[in-house]
Amino acid sequence: MTDTANIETTGSISGGVRTLLRLEGLALFAGATLAYSRWGGPWWLYVVLFLAPDLSFLCYLAGPKAGAWAYNAMHSTIVPMAMLTIGLGFARPLVLSLALIWLSHIGIDRALGYGLKYQAGFGFTHLGRLGRGV
Repeated sequence: MTDTANIETTGSISGGVRTLLRLEGLALFAGATLAYSRWGGPWWLYVVLFLAPDLSFLCYLAGPKAGAWAYNAMHSTIVPMAMLTIGLGFARPLVLSLALIWLSHIGIDRALGYGLKYQAGFGFTHLGRLGRGV
């Protein structure tokens, strides 16, 4: 099946494009973590907050639509990139720390194949299906 056919039938990508997107996630994780290290953010904060965006999983208790919405809100780069800009532009160290930690989390999730979710369920992502037999 070609990449185009896969997108049309499953709503996700495969092949080289999927690999490229996962490598971008790895680069985001590495870059944000390195930036955090170089700027001198407190590592205790990094450790405590690194998995915080995954609390959005709890919204799946309200159903797949609410779960996908919450997960995608916490795993999109829009808000943390805005925070990064504010943190750098207005010299706000806490905002900068939070943005870099959040971006690191998003990056490692994408590198591991946890993409943005479709309402069909947690395992349906823009990076392909999650789980066995996929």
